[in-house]
Parts: sequence; C-alpha cells; structure tokens
Amino acid sequence: MADFTSLPLPAGSVIGILGGGQLGRMTALAAARLGYPCHVFCPEVDAPATQVTNLVTRADYLDRFALSHFAAATDVITYEFENIDLNAVKFLESECDAVVRPSSVVLAITQNRIFEKAFINDLKIATVDWCTVKTLAQVQQAFTQMGGKIVIKTAMLGYDGKGQVMVEEQERLPEIWSEFTRIHAGISLIAEKFDPFESEGSVIVARSQSGETRAYELVENFHQDHILSETRVPGNFTAETKIRAEEIAVKLAESLEVIGLLAVEFFIRADGSLKVNELAPRPHNSGHWTMDGAATSQFEQLVRAIVGLPLGSTQRLYDTVVMENLIGESVNQWPSRLADEPEARLHLYGKTAVKPGRKMGHVNRVK
Repeated sequence: MADFTSLPLPAGSVIGILGGGQLGRMTALAAARLGYPCHVFCPEVDAPATQVTNLVTRADYLDRFALSHFAAATDVITYEFENIDLNAVKFLESECDAVVRPSSVVLAITQNRIFEKAFINDLKIATVDWCTVKTLAQVQQAFTQMGGKIVIKTAMLGYDGKGQVMVEEQERLPEIWSEFTRIHAGISLIAEKFDPFESEGSVIVARSQSGETRAYELVENFHQDHILSETRVPGNFTAETKIRAEEIAVKLAESLEVIGLLAVEFFIRADGSLKVNELAPRPHNSGHWTMDGAATSQFEQLVRAIVGLPLGSTQRLYDTVVMENLIGESVNQWPSRLADEPEARLHLYGKTAVKPGRKMGHVNRVK
C-alpha cells in the first residue's frame, strides 16, 4: 500500500488501470515516460492497453480474488471508462483499502445520467430539460411538455449514441417506447428535451489532491452518426463563452472533489450560452489533441494528478490543432493518406478487428 503522506509517489510506483481500451493504453504510455509502470486489469485478451505493459490481470471486474491481488500489486488505481461496475471500485476501496482516483463517489454520480444531471442542476448549472420516465404515459407527458421533440436515453451504459433514440412524432411514441424498453429492460430511463444548439464543445479539467486545478481550453467537436469525428482547437467561440465553460468545468471538478480528470461536454447555443450535456471522470476523446498540441497531454495530466505531481501546463503549442478520429475502415487509408503529411501525428490503438463505428486510432494535425 502506497504512503500518501509524502507525495508525490516515487518513480517505480505502480499505477493500476481498470479497463484495457485505448484510453488505458495512452495513459500507460504517458505514465511510462514519467517512470511509472502500469498494471492493467481487464477481461479481454489482447486489449489495446495490455499491449504496452507486461503487468496484466485478466479477470472479470467482479472477481474479488483477482481484484484483491490487483490492489496488492498497485500503489494507486484509476479507471479508463465510467461504465465499469461500481461494486468493483467500492470493493477495492472498502475491502482492499486501495486508493482509487477518481473515487467511487465520483463514479457513482457520473455513470448514471439521473444522478449526474441532478448533481449539475443542484449547483445551479444548466442542462437541457429532463425527467425520469418509467411508463408510456410519463414519456407521452414529457413529449407534450417538452415541445414535441425529445430524446429518450438510458440512465447508464450509453456512449457514442448508444442507448438513446430521438422521438419527433407523437403517434410513434408507443411503438418506439415498446421497442426501446424491450432492448433496455431493467435499466432506468430519462427523457430530454431536444434543445436546438449551434455547436458542441468540451472542456477537460484536471484536479490534484491538493485542490490545484488546470483546465484545457474549450474545444469544438463535430460528430458523425453520434460518434466524435473531429475536434478543432481553438473552437469558434467568443472569449466570454470560453471563460464561462472553463469556470463551469472547474466548479464541477471541485464540487465532485475529483482527483484526476473530468471531461465536461457542452451544448452551445447561437447566443453563446452553455448547457452541460455529460460528464466523464477520465481522459476524453476530445482531449486527444493535447497529445501533440499542448504542453502537457491529458494522459500525462491524469498521471500527474493521481500520483501527486504538480499539474502541467495546459497551454496550446500551435495556432491550430485538428484531431480526426480514424473510425472503421478509414484506418486502412493511413499509409497513403497520412504517411506523407508533415503536419500529421498518427496514433493507432492496436485493435486487430476493424468494425464499422469502431475507433481504431486518431490523427492530430498541427499548424
């Protein structure tokens, strides 16, 4: 067990990562640069993160025996996605006396849209209008009260457009509700008002154990088929909107007492006003631009925060940075399309199976 009375953790201390995806992979690579080996815990074979470290536990997230050994072999633990079973994190904290950053309290709020939106609204921070729905009658009432256009979403397990459906025609509500509840049986649901917005953006903020915070600037995000396709930095926003977005992100991170990263997604209206869409207590796809475009990448910043190092500068190093996701078959174009681009910085995730909608890598273009 690490001694957190004398921070930072010395080089050679082991960082545990729950999850074996590309975010874990890039975190492990950043940690290695700073002298911290990473131990990855995931059930998958040949997951992206397991390809860059020889410390791997392959087990189910609820395997308590495996979790106990994992905790004993690490000095601090983080997670690379928020859909991990909350019970696993609580077990690590309570039964194994492990230090998990961000904590299970943060995870419990941010992995459930109902808890998350209630938390945000309690801080007097705006979201789109929403309500929980359990019956067809409730969703019909929400449709009427919210202006005749809503999005029904699962409270948990939704990402990249999964677990949600748009409803624009009242007569189709019974059919849509029946099918949606069949697919997502047993999962709590919410209805959100479709609130027209001009653009989408996000801010990633880091917070250390000492309470120090550093926010990256508000970036502009573009989606295709509900999946992030491109992030542009700087975003096309006013200075006032950028400042307000950073203030909201910092307030949320401080209120949650995050130690690590918090990504805050925004809907931005034509007048520059902001509404928080979602939170993620981990590195975020829209922060991949920082790997080549900022003084400190989001992955190094996460490592710094959880081991107790001072947070790094979030300054942008180039006039513009554009991050493009390589999704599905587009990854196979990189040798001909990207290899001879002097401004392109390529990052592949080591995934062997190419599937439609699957994030295979990304490229940062800096100018």
